[in-house]
Amino acid sequence: MNAIGVENLNVWFGKGRDRNQAVSDVSFAVRTGESFGLVGESGSGKSTILRAITGLVPSWSGRMEIAGIALGKARSRQFYKTVQMVFQDPYASLHPRHSVDQVLGEALKLHGFRDVDQRIERLLKDVGLGPAFRFRYPHQLSGGQRQRVAIARALAPEPDILLLDEPTSALDVSVQAEILNLLTDLRAENGLTYVMVSHDLAVIGHMCERLAVMQAGRIVEEMTVEDMRALRSTEPYTKQLLESSLGYTRET
Repeated sequence: MNAIGVENLNVWFGKGRDRNQAVSDVSFAVRTGESFGLVGESGSGKSTILRAITGLVPSWSGRMEIAGIALGKARSRQFYKTVQMVFQDPYASLHPRHSVDQVLGEALKLHGFRDVDQRIERLLKDVGLGPAFRFRYPHQLSGGQRQRVAIARALAPEPDILLLDEPTSALDVSVQAEILNLLTDLRAENGLTYVMVSHDLAVIGHMCERLAVMQAGRIVEEMTVEDMRALRSTEPYTKQLLESSLGYTRET
């Protein structure tokens, strides 16, 4: 079964003459347990798709499904127990006046868990943070530590699907690999399904099995990571993107 199905998705902002078409007629499916990448230049519509799935963008048409169940305009509590999102900037996504304990405790209580103390300790352990971090505030954490807290918050409701919006692009290069390896381990341990947005093809190559290449709000090509590495592309735009991003051209 597919964990995520998207068919003929259109997303726009504004009305009338001010309408801006951000995503046009996009379709793709993500299998349960798969890690699927969305790549493309800035402004190509990648992050907008994730926001549409999570209900953060109200103006859309088409069909979106989670585990075969069609999504409407509103999202239920059950949806957010199934699907969680990790945002690009961990500092902006965490409340500056809430401690790690408050951030995780509120997420757990919102989803009806009662054994909050034990779950907070386990979440911190799962993301590689010890109990010493529990009562710290975001400004007392490094960028990588903040992103680990954001990942722990996303894991709090025990979701099946994580939507990852450039989760390492705001971090130092030395920390990026640590977070990517953490996400890889968490997926294996919990049987998670990932959709990862990134402009960095090396990140997608490390994290995903398949990817879709986007340009100007449309998917121009789907391919496996093996095809990406071998520059086996049928679209000129994709080949240009791969060559410029991966830093080499295929010998002919």
